[in-house]
Amino acid sequence: MLFSDPLCYRVISGAYVALEALISACQAGEELPDEVQDYIKHVAFSNTSPSGDMICFPCPLREQEAGAALKAVEGCATAALCDLRYGKQGRDINVNLERVTCFLMSAYVTTLDGLGKGHPKIKFRLPGPDTDLNEAQSILYRRLAANLYETRNPGEYYHIHGSLEASTTLRMLGLPPFLPGATDYRQCIDAIESAVKKFSVSELEQRNRKCRQAGAPALTKDQFRQTAHGRALAKLAPFTVRPLGTITPPVAFPAANAPQTAARQCLAGIRVLELCRVIAGPTIGRSLAAHGAQVIKVTSPKLPDVPFFQLDVNTGKHTTSLHLKDPADRAIFEDLLASADVFIDGYRPGVLASLGYSPESLAARAAQYSGRGIVYVTEDCFGGTGVAGAEWADRPGWQQIADCVTGVAWEQGWSMGLDEPVVPPFPISDYGTGILGTVAALTGLYRRATHGGSWICRTSLIQYNTFLLSLGAYPPVVQEQLWKRHDRDLLALRHSDSVDEVGARALRSIRRLHPDLFEEGMMQEAYSEGFGGVVRWPKEPLEVTGIKVGHVRPTRPNGFDPPSWDGWDKDKALLDA
Repeated sequence: MLFSDPLCYRVISGAYVALEALISACQAGEELPDEVQDYIKHVAFSNTSPSGDMICFPCPLREQEAGAALKAVEGCATAALCDLRYGKQGRDINVNLERVTCFLMSAYVTTLDGLGKGHPKIKFRLPGPDTDLNEAQSILYRRLAANLYETRNPGEYYHIHGSLEASTTLRMLGLPPFLPGATDYRQCIDAIESAVKKFSVSELEQRNRKCRQAGAPALTKDQFRQTAHGRALAKLAPFTVRPLGTITPPVAFPAANAPQTAARQCLAGIRVLELCRVIAGPTIGRSLAAHGAQVIKVTSPKLPDVPFFQLDVNTGKHTTSLHLKDPADRAIFEDLLASADVFIDGYRPGVLASLGYSPESLAARAAQYSGRGIVYVTEDCFGGTGVAGAEWADRPGWQQIADCVTGVAWEQGWSMGLDEPVVPPFPISDYGTGILGTVAALTGLYRRATHGGSWICRTSLIQYNTFLLSLGAYPPVVQEQLWKRHDRDLLALRHSDSVDEVGARALRSIRRLHPDLFEEGMMQEAYSEGFGGVVRWPKEPLEVTGIKVGHVRPTRPNGFDPPSWDGWDKDKALLDA
């Protein structure tokens, strides 16, 4: 039970409440096997400093509690799989709350030779080739084509999103794709917002559909719940795991090559192909790598990605470059696919299907050629693929889009004393969605091992936000005290301030209030050959009795490795760091 004194609010207590809510939401769809649910009573949340039990984020919603609950269920799924693989034993699951907080802002605390995301010199330290192919990240004016602006109707806001290209969205608004000389932050915002203010929300929606752009209105949570999509998603569990295609026999785990005295990992020998960009989808692969899986991230040299985020989300993987519209590259990819256990699809629904890699086609291929099933994991923005009434299921989207359309941004703005939405700091919903996808993948592997067949696992940014909002906001007096502690310049933020500006100010305030989050015990480091320097990143928040959770190889940029399951580098010392 939460403490009655709101000034003594404890995140640990809130984490247990969030865990109960998450299990209840999953039980409604019977998503978790009984063996996974049996481990809930073995979960403990812990902290090693005062910050672990305090609200650290300047946010009104229970982000730390939600993240801790999700990591706890990930631990339960891991324990159940390990019982299946290594023999049943009473495994304890511990979730460190400081590390959860770091995990949820990982991109903002990961550094290369001490340089973080906001450092002006970091772009010169990232190795080529530059994956910001369209200069959507490197040019401020174009970067602000993904931002929240007020529309023609006062009090109504719309988040445009130029994605990783920007030109189409800017032209859609009647603006030039490039504006030489526009280097001032406020000047760029004013130029774009002036254009957005020429349109209503409905007109922007029409233009977005016509131009096939991401974007969405900033709705309150009640407004979203009243949409057809909101009503459809309210009936959906945070993630789903369903049988797919032809029934094939249960699949045993690969034989363990290491002696029993060596560090065991849950997914050692499991092969994962990841086709994702940016944060949410790659976080699934990163977490599966922390459980010992071989994860190959496949990206196309002709598609853009955010350069700095690779420093964070590529940890533990190999990365390779293949263009799936090229016959030679496609043949190489299909060789990799032939022995993959898990396939992660982080693109808009239908994109990979158009290339011949739908869940159904991969399940049929696996059954025909290898006689075993595959676990297909999809992550997208809006969710609801195949769900009646989910009218926005095929819309493109990003983290900020999900935060705006579900009401999270309005909750943030109201908490700051504003009558306007503000996108919250850090891509927290990206990381939360990544944990959901990890739990879904682990559950799919458990189902494949016990029931056989292939399994389709689905989650989305909106499903994460729906769960987060179901936990409710902190009581008003707790929010008031929270804002009194944080830096005053956070309260000067407005709807049109970029995610970079919001995140930078929040990070400065958190560093001042909670320096223990950034101490050596929270972080680990290793030399990355791919990035040519020492990378420092947060340690994994999860501990499970009898196994190791952690990465055995440093991060690398996209396309660094040959497309092969052989010849993998491994730094075993990382597991004990």
